[in-house]
Amino acid sequence: MSAANHERSRTIEVYDPAMCCPTGVCGPSVDPVLARFAADLEWLRGKGVTVARYNLAQDPGAFAAAPAVQAMLAERGTDCLPLVLAGGEVVASGNYPDRKTLAAAAGIPFEATPGMILPLAGTGGGEKAR
Repeated sequence: MSAANHERSRTIEVYDPAMCCPTGVCGPSVDPVLARFAADLEWLRGKGVTVARYNLAQDPGAFAAAPAVQAMLAERGTDCLPLVLAGGEVVASGNYPDRKTLAAAAGIPFEATPGMILPLAGTGGGEKAR
């Protein structure tokens, strides 16, 4: 991988559907998926990964300026959101990827942290990391 491609892969861009606040982690009833994803993005930042997050309601210009996002919106409409890109390439569409997927996309090693909720394959549930 060239230095330029490695640097680009260390940038994760998240294009969220329209939400009431930039992260969706607000109000009296917080979606646990959004809370987990926000924690995973903070973990990436702590590992030196650049993370940019755009909300359709608050940052429509960012959606218009990204060719990959424009193409996905033209093909699938807002059903493609959330859309996660690494180095300009689509990593996830229509869902929030887990930490392991984000780590791979950013080119860094995955580390489970104590108390972290890990999704169980096929169940939608999770178990705590030890």
